[in-house]
Amino acid sequence: MKIVIIGAGEIGYDLASVLSKEKHDVTVLDRERECLSKAADTLDVLTIEGNATSAKDLVKAGVEEADISISVTSVDEVNIISSMMSKRLGSKMVIARVRSDEFSHSNAPLSPADLGIDVMIHPELSAAKEITHLLKRSAASDVINLAENRMQLIGIRLERNSPLIGKSLIDYAKEYIDITFRVVAIGRRGLTLIPKGPVKMQAFDQIFVLAKTDDIPRIVETTGKKETELNRIMIAGGSAIGAMIARQLCTDESKNWSIKLIEPEYDVAEELAIELRNAMILHGNPTDPDLLATEGISDMDAFIAVTDDEESNIISCLMAKHLDVKKTVALVSKPDFIPLSQTIGLDAVINKKVAASNEIHRFVRKGRVISVTELRGIKAEVIELQATQKSKVVGKAIKKLRLPDGCVIGGVLCDGAVEIATGETEIKPNDRVMVFCLPEAVDKVTQLFQ
Repeated sequence: MKIVIIGAGEIGYDLASVLSKEKHDVTVLDRERECLSKAADTLDVLTIEGNATSAKDLVKAGVEEADISISVTSVDEVNIISSMMSKRLGSKMVIARVRSDEFSHSNAPLSPADLGIDVMIHPELSAAKEITHLLKRSAASDVINLAENRMQLIGIRLERNSPLIGKSLIDYAKEYIDITFRVVAIGRRGLTLIPKGPVKMQAFDQIFVLAKTDDIPRIVETTGKKETELNRIMIAGGSAIGAMIARQLCTDESKNWSIKLIEPEYDVAEELAIELRNAMILHGNPTDPDLLATEGISDMDAFIAVTDDEESNIISCLMAKHLDVKKTVALVSKPDFIPLSQTIGLDAVINKKVAASNEIHRFVRKGRVISVTELRGIKAEVIELQATQKSKVVGKAIKKLRLPDGCVIGGVLCDGAVEIATGETEIKPNDRVMVFCLPEAVDKVTQLFQ
């Protein structure tokens, strides 16, 4: 597949890295030589120096023959214009990253289709939704909804006193035979394991468990943790993601949230105070320890730090944790911070660039891919695939399939019913299958579903 990526920043580089490893023909266009040099030196891609809004440079990059053009520069307007031009020049599919949520409203004067954009990616909204899910699962560091929200994959860190320490996955399944679940991945001291039955769990392992959504609370209990009610929420930072989280919680009728949001820009704080009647909006520095203490951070159930300064997000979350806040979530942009987050005591971290990459991957992968999600902190991915009549996996029990190394089938959605996969499970045409695998196995797995 010929893919043109417009913008060689962090998202563009990440996409180019993954797609080039999957043997796609990738071209990267950017005006910054430094970004292009990094891509050219480390990746198997063609780099073109040029302007994203120049028709001549877009033609030079090959958008006329592109199967997919992806605009992921740091400027919304540039992404929109380059997408419109790419579509007119002949790109079969056009994907654009747009931060503003104005185009996603039902009453918006212009829709993405009006602009020639097939898929509009909104990383801030994706990140805000992810944080809201985490607030509803207090013990989890990751929550991923699958199979139309009927299954969930949760990440849980095993503490020293967890009753699972020293037990194999076989022992774990036998002890809780009345619950259907599957441990599909383990993060251990920087390594990623796609585990088999004899593997024993260790202290500080990050285990990823797939189960039916209704069974998740019991799964949490088996790890020695407790799901607690999180009602009092403090949000540090009111622009973009912070404001979206507050809006989602204020409109959530299933629960009476108590929300405090701290925003350093007076005009932004004033606008939010007028809009969000059910939240307390404070004007001040959200990283000031004295202000946080004065406003009762020690009485909060959860502290969410989503300012533009990721170091301050981490430090303020550590302070909140020191004051016994039950759940802390920090927004970070540097991928290197993600595996370190839980080691230093944070409950969860969110990376909006990863959220954007996950969305884009779904439209790029081969096969009938419904969703692709990268698991934070470990090198593994969750892929939701749909089997066809011709798929090589159809009509055979899973134990008889020749799956590539570093891959496990976790669950199946068949005719509206969800099933946690076992060796005897048989995949039928049109089934939606949840697959967990290491990056190097992704291409081989998706080919089995073509």
